Amino acid sequence: MQNGPSSQALSLLAALDAEASRLGMGAVGVPIEAHAQAQFTRYYELLLEWNERAGLTTVTDPIEVARRHFGESLALYVVLRQSGLLGAGARVIDLGTGAGFPGLPFALLDPSLEVALLEAHGRRAEFLRAAVEALDLPTVRVIHARAEDAARDPELREAFDLVVARALAAMPVLVELALPFVKPGGVLAAPKGARALEELAAAGPAIEALGGTAEASLPLPLPDDVPPQLVLIVRRTGPLDDRYPRRAGLPAKRPLGARPGTGARMDASPP
Repeated sequence: MQNGPSSQALSLLAALDAEASRLGMGAVGVPIEAHAQAQFTRYYELLLEWNERAGLTTVTDPIEVARRHFGESLALYVVLRQSGLLGAGARVIDLGTGAGFPGLPFALLDPSLEVALLEAHGRRAEFLRAAVEALDLPTVRVIHARAEDAARDPELREAFDLVVARALAAMPVLVELALPFVKPGGVLAAPKGARALEELAAAGPAIEALGGTAEASLPLPLPDDVPPQLVLIVRRTGPLDDRYPRRAGLPAKRPLGARPGTGARMDASPP
């Protein structure tokens, strides 16, 4: 006889179900089915197995993983779907995905999505490949590269309906890294914390240079005891200049529109 789920798995699933209920996922037609629940459990097990060697996350408690990593990914999925920015069959790329958030949860919730996970760190990319194989996700691919280099690949440049990035870089930098992946009419969606609107204002020169237009930001539906976040939305509305992105490291060192000698400070939740 097989053993039942571990206490950690049960805690994870209970917290994940609570988050799904809070977000009203059943009401909007995206319940977490039994198969996806099993995949989320396996995903959590893989996080624990790989965490020490790959440096994936400082959050390992099953309830906190369900609330912070899985729950915040679910919240982003729900708000993007409700706003019409994420439809069935969309091509999505998650920049600097780390342990796979939010790209892997997106794929678990909607297998119709074509998801690319971009990660520059070698061992994290190795973990992601193992996770994609273990979770049997044929529509998910892992790209081990820096964003500046990957955006020059003809198969990736201007190829995605949606770019997401969680805790990667401040907006003036992120816009230059992300918009080259966005096809005309597609969007960049970036969850940001307390300095969200300040970052968006600072990113104005980069948005203009990369052929983008800032749209209305979306409140991220997080629990009451979690600091609020806004999802900043930038749509590709104009042509993409061949000069961008600049060579690896330069966007962070010299953000477009920044005063000489200033850098770009990141506003993001810790991993």
